[in-house]
Amino acid sequence: MTIPAESSGRVSSLRLLMGNPVTVVSAALLVLIAFVAVTANWIAPYGINDVDVPNALQPPSGAHWFGTDELGRDVLSRVLVATQASMRVAVISVAFAAVVGVTIGVVSGYRGGWLDTVFMRVVDVMFAFPVLLLALAVVAILGPGVTTTILAIGIVYTPIFARVARASTMSVRVEPFVSVSRSMGTGHLYILGRHILPNIAGPLVVQASLSLAFAILSEAALSFLGLGIQPPQPSLGRMIFDSQGFVTMAWWMAVFPGAAIFVTVLAFNLFGDGLRDVLDPRQRTLAETRRKGTQQ
Repeated sequence: MTIPAESSGRVSSLRLLMGNPVTVVSAALLVLIAFVAVTANWIAPYGINDVDVPNALQPPSGAHWFGTDELGRDVLSRVLVATQASMRVAVISVAFAAVVGVTIGVVSGYRGGWLDTVFMRVVDVMFAFPVLLLALAVVAILGPGVTTTILAIGIVYTPIFARVARASTMSVRVEPFVSVSRSMGTGHLYILGRHILPNIAGPLVVQASLSLAFAILSEAALSFLGLGIQPPQPSLGRMIFDSQGFVTMAWWMAVFPGAAIFVTVLAFNLFGDGLRDVLDPRQRTLAETRRKGTQQ
């Protein structure tokens, strides 16, 4: 029985992903992080704001696996809930950036002309500002908070998605199947939905994975500066800020939130690299060549 080419392609992609141990490990870490983000409020052993001053600055122990902070609050519970908050901010902000950026990029790349020029000049202006500086400007105008943090990070990463979507769209719009659809009088929306978007999904998925990593870093940076998630809601960046005065006597206050950021960002980056190897034709060819070479 002949296997359809599309199904064969999916099997080959899955085989490449599963054949990369780093990608498998990073995917497993992301599944674990997602589980923590969903269930943090239930699996946290203590309340995130349960103050126990007599047990303040206690090192990691059986009662408090990650130790306690300066107010006796359980660091493990706060790290779990803070990870949930960071993931929520990252996912929503990147989703916002993807929707807005892809819309701008696809329309700009497909239509071209003066519309492309106007859109890309706006994108260029946004790229002229450093990422953190632009986010700080948005937060400074709208005030600190979760909603503002999501909006700030979303605005910062919108031009990145716009650039990726535009470049991919410009390479697809000259393909014969798009030209045939146009010659048959097919509507632009149908062409975009049926031909353009499915063929540019690969680079966008990779970009989304990488953007999630940087969005978590951006949220932590804003919270560290006191402009992101506000107390009493715990944030990984804010926890690191609060630990500054206790580094020599309570190292765990900074190490465990920092480790949570490091592991999450690393997992997204490694998984994004694995997706790129599968979804980018050039990288996929190299990956298949390496795989065949190891089998010989």
